[in-house]
Amino acid sequence: MHPAPRLRLFTQHSALFLFPLLASLAAAPPASGEACTYAMQQDVPAAMRDGVILRSNVFTPNEPGSYPVILLRLPYNKDVAQTYVYASPGFYASHCYIVVAQDMRGQYKSDGFFYTFIDETNDGYDTIEWAAGLPKSNGKVGMYGFSYPGAAQLLPASVQPPHLVTIVPAMTSSDYHDGWTYEGGALDQSFAEDWPMTTIANSHVRRYPDGAAIDAVMNQAVADEFTKWYWFLPLKDFPPLFPNDQRVAPYFYDWLKHPDNDAYWQRWSLRTRYGQIKVPALHFDGWYDIFIDGALENFNGLRHGAGSRFARDNQQLVVGPWLHIPWMQKVGQIDFGPQAANPIDTLQLRWFDRWLKGIQNGADHDPKVRIFVMGANRWRSAETWPLPGTKYRKLYFHSGGNANSVHGDGWLSADKPEDVGDGEAATDAFTYDPTDPVPSIGGRFQASVPGGPYDQRPLLGRPDVLVYTTAPLKKGVEVTGPITVTLYAASSARDTDFVAKLDDVYPDGTSMLIEYGVQRARYRDSETHPTLIQPGLTYRYNIHVWPTSNLFKAGHRIRIEISSSNFPMYDRNPNTGHAFAQDAVLQIADQTIFHDEDHPSSVTLPIVEDGQDD
Repeated sequence: MHPAPRLRLFTQHSALFLFPLLASLAAAPPASGEACTYAMQQDVPAAMRDGVILRSNVFTPNEPGSYPVILLRLPYNKDVAQTYVYASPGFYASHCYIVVAQDMRGQYKSDGFFYTFIDETNDGYDTIEWAAGLPKSNGKVGMYGFSYPGAAQLLPASVQPPHLVTIVPAMTSSDYHDGWTYEGGALDQSFAEDWPMTTIANSHVRRYPDGAAIDAVMNQAVADEFTKWYWFLPLKDFPPLFPNDQRVAPYFYDWLKHPDNDAYWQRWSLRTRYGQIKVPALHFDGWYDIFIDGALENFNGLRHGAGSRFARDNQQLVVGPWLHIPWMQKVGQIDFGPQAANPIDTLQLRWFDRWLKGIQNGADHDPKVRIFVMGANRWRSAETWPLPGTKYRKLYFHSGGNANSVHGDGWLSADKPEDVGDGEAATDAFTYDPTDPVPSIGGRFQASVPGGPYDQRPLLGRPDVLVYTTAPLKKGVEVTGPITVTLYAASSARDTDFVAKLDDVYPDGTSMLIEYGVQRARYRDSETHPTLIQPGLTYRYNIHVWPTSNLFKAGHRIRIEISSSNFPMYDRNPNTGHAFAQDAVLQIADQTIFHDEDHPSSVTLPIVEDGQDD
């Protein structure tokens, strides 16, 4: 890799600047300086409003006085308390906080039945108010946790528990249909099947007399995912989660029964709850997280629509280059350097000191947005997302009619297709065979697929992957923000998928995956009201390639890949047009991509340009 070109520190049109995040934190005023010893109580019971008992580990400072409470609610074992990314509860207790780590209902030591999302609003509210009344509590409660525990902060925050002061939701989404279970109408299959089998379902069933046997079945299924279970059809009968046993994972089969974003999902969506949230929040995420799109939406939703001016003014966002887990400087095949080390405990302690202890440490005056620019491997700061001064530029698809594979003749340029001829064709075509899908290599975290930036060259010899690439860049181009691929396409099927990937092509030919997105044809106009397509007709598809921040260096090239699968990241569309999850039979689809004057297929990139020095 070539060294990054020198970036100007300021632009004429915005107050953007680059800085190392950890260095900025080191220069900030220190935490309170308090140090406490503490005692831990295990399995402390708390009764929810319906009488179900949930149990917590409670860490309480020994020294006299009253202290704020930090609460972590999780389905992943309170005794571990997500210490694979956070410091231990004892670390925060030693800084003079009462820390509560609670098993959610139906998980580990807590009673009741676990069903995703359904109890998190009320159980969260009840636990917050219970924690506020613990011995030595001063009544101020903050929350932290990532992934599902992020949802377990935002959902109760929307019903305004009186003693909740602030939250730090990490690696979590805004909607539990769109961007959690489905994307562009396609099922996030590897996540949807693997998540219950490796965590929430197998930990729940262990309480049953036959739980060990059920757990063993799931563990073996995880070992056989790639050779057997990801290929299993129909999805509705997926055996490892016991479709006929309502004790195990009934929510999984309910997800499959609700492929539309209907009332089943909308009752939990945060998109309709922003106006009910009135607390400061520090949103923490990573470019290769499965929930990054929703995390950015949460930040903007609360920055502009929270229920009070105070809350709107006190939303902050930190996005690094990380996966969902772990949060390390090496992500996929790239080491982003020490500036990408996990900063969460320093950030979080500073945030809690400001809002729970009232320490004037300047945390509330930090930039609203701090993001890591991959390629440059530096932190950039701003006051809004997308960044001020972002310009959206189109690159159009072109070819001689054979863009199939990296050996084809596709290219990208800023020139809009006009006269077809003289070596330029109006279309490219490929065949999508769902029995031979394009494999997932890298990308957003999937528990079963290595995540992060990975070289896509093992896939680029396939004839069912169209490849469009710019000429080598004469100067660096920073792409930071949301990305859209506009695709004009026809299919022989009644329903099918289109997948778009954005790659950074190095001078040595490495084609590093940056981001991607998918669009299921029947959901092209609405994720709530699907409509099938007519075979042979041309439709416009707007593929939402999820946001990123990457500097494409001088000498590198920008590449777009187009295919109809990314498996097992997404489920394979069987091309039948039948009801979702019912098919055990797969059909081949012939796909045609248009790029002529009337059908200018393109990618729209958010460009952050250098300006004149101030």
